[in-house]
Amino acid sequence: MEFSMGMWLALVLGGLPLLGLFLWWWNELWYVLPLKLQHLATTTGGKLPPGHMGFPFLGEMITFLYYFKILRRPDEFINAKRSKYGDGAGMYRSHLFGSPCIITCFPAVNKFVLQSLDTFILDWPTVDLMGRSSLVAVHGKPHARLRSYVTNAINQPDALRRVALFVQPRMVAVLQSWALKGRIKAYDETKKLTFENIGQLFLSLEPGPLLDTVDKLFDGLVKGVRAQPFNIPGFAFHHALQCRKKLEAIFGSELEKRKNRKEVVTNDLMDGLMQIKDDDEGDKLSDQEVIENIVSLVVGGYVSTSLASMWAIYYLAKFPTVLEKLREENLAISQTKTGDFITSEDVSKMKYTNKVVEETIRMANIAQILFRLATKEAEYKGYKIPKGWHVILWVRYLHTNPENFDDPMCFNPDRWNEPAKPGTYQVFGGGLRICAGNMLVRIQLAILLHHLSTGYKWELLNPDAELIYLSHPRPVDGVEITFNKI
Repeated sequence: MEFSMGMWLALVLGGLPLLGLFLWWWNELWYVLPLKLQHLATTTGGKLPPGHMGFPFLGEMITFLYYFKILRRPDEFINAKRSKYGDGAGMYRSHLFGSPCIITCFPAVNKFVLQSLDTFILDWPTVDLMGRSSLVAVHGKPHARLRSYVTNAINQPDALRRVALFVQPRMVAVLQSWALKGRIKAYDETKKLTFENIGQLFLSLEPGPLLDTVDKLFDGLVKGVRAQPFNIPGFAFHHALQCRKKLEAIFGSELEKRKNRKEVVTNDLMDGLMQIKDDDEGDKLSDQEVIENIVSLVVGGYVSTSLASMWAIYYLAKFPTVLEKLREENLAISQTKTGDFITSEDVSKMKYTNKVVEETIRMANIAQILFRLATKEAEYKGYKIPKGWHVILWVRYLHTNPENFDDPMCFNPDRWNEPAKPGTYQVFGGGLRICAGNMLVRIQLAILLHHLSTGYKWELLNPDAELIYLSHPRPVDGVEITFNKI
């Protein structure tokens, strides 16, 4: 019997929904069904958290992008799961960024993951962008050695004292240049300011064509960090890998120049990394280890500080009463100084300024999610976390959940008159893996707030601009402002 065109069309149209249904359940059948059968056979261990694994390869990335890029309501991604599946101890199964995962979004379960260092190790799906020998990727003694050096170099009181004096000349000059322009995009200008300071601190790079090239390459790299890891031309991850290769070439050339010097002539982070020795064997870091750590540390120091600075300018324009209180405190500090600069000791006395810093960082949500890898099966409140699955700690939701912060989307530094509820404030991660440069970000932001509030006034040109959330949250207009001296 011959099939007519109509019959073929009916078969195709009838088969498409079945195919779609099959694909929708494929990951559930592939990943979840074997675990459920194992649970039934052994009658031991917990059940998987509620949720759905999405389509093959893509998982729930389409849903993720729908909430983050199309609706631009990122917190509804978690709220939708809570509404559909219940609280589930703050855990949901999913498939994101190329691998099966458990999403965690409550303080208690996040604490469990962050403190179980033997079970959950830091593991980014896009670790190749940071480097497999970088601080964010290594474990055990190599991590302890690197972390100790980095913490001493940029996060200890003596280091912060030097940083405070180092960043201010450029900061003061840049703010004056903004006033001369009269109209700027804070997103672009804070990136440029921060990168010039980080470039000098970490690599002794002066402003110029090379630093501009490195800046553009880092911008491309960062955009691939939270992208689906498809190494295919046209995808953000592929472009990020190309940017990383070019950065490696630039830093490798700089490293060779330094190795051929007779003596150390700078005191930047690259030279410090070149001098680190193993306590037991006395071995130094390899060239690749130095380069990969510079890449990861620049990303950490640059992105956090520049975006926090942009959001501070945005929120202070939106909340003039906060700016007025900030200005009052900082003018009082200025009256006690003979020069233009403040010290790290001054910053420690600026109580309201530091509350503005914490509130800015909370609202900015620069690190929206953290990644861990389960090295063995774990159980939490009756729910199983399978070995080999990623755990995605949705720290953004901690800071925007009204169960943790009253009126969380309101910029209110006075909420920091009292400490946050335990486990609800994890802007820099937690546990032994907390960001090694967290104080570097804080002091740079506090100093910027000082000079902004005492010398300048500004207004948003687009106060109702929509927000975008990938790769990091920011207004679509880049916070365009008029900027003038007081």
